[in-house]
Amino acid sequence: MIRTRCAIYTRKSSEDGLEQEFNSLLAQREASAAYIASQMHEGWVLLPAPYDDGGLSGGSLERPALQQLMADVREGRVDRIVVYKIDRLTRSLSDFAKIVDVLDTAGASFVSVTQSFNTATSMGRLTLNMLLSFAQFEREVTAERIRDKIAASKRKGLWMGGRVPLGYDPDGRSLKVNEGEAETIRTLYGLYEGHGTIRAVKAEADRLGR
Repeated sequence: MIRTRCAIYTRKSSEDGLEQEFNSLLAQREASAAYIASQMHEGWVLLPAPYDDGGLSGGSLERPALQQLMADVREGRVDRIVVYKIDRLTRSLSDFAKIVDVLDTAGASFVSVTQSFNTATSMGRLTLNMLLSFAQFEREVTAERIRDKIAASKRKGLWMGGRVPLGYDPDGRSLKVNEGEAETIRTLYGLYEGHGTIRAVKAEADRLGR
């Protein structure tokens, strides 16, 4: 019987809940390990090394555990990658094409526990491409929805977070004028109108103790 060395890869986009005793990464690993155990009669063997990326997006391949996994595949230490769902590995068609190139070169393959296919068959590859197309579509639609929401909030004059500009204080989802800082800003603008250069403004502001 041919021995197939299986590596489990897990990913969770948000870091929320990673400190819990049983988190999403552990749930993915348990389900994947159980699936590998069910294939022991086919020679599947679970490798002990964990490949876990917590708090990292599936929109990029720049993930420490994934990079290590790909390196191990290239070195011939992994025959099959097992994931709970395909979007744990990647949400991008172009990125998955890169992963498949690595797998093909190394003679390795990829299996999704919950989506009943693997890349060792042509039908599995077709199914995978369809699923990835929908995953990428969902990611792009979500990004568009977020951009539209931010744009609408800005049009309403709502503060979208980040560094508070000088002269203002946060007030819920808006900003309120900080009168002390605002007076300083008005003075600086007045100095600039009178002197015309930043250096001259700085010198005068230093003299005034601003």
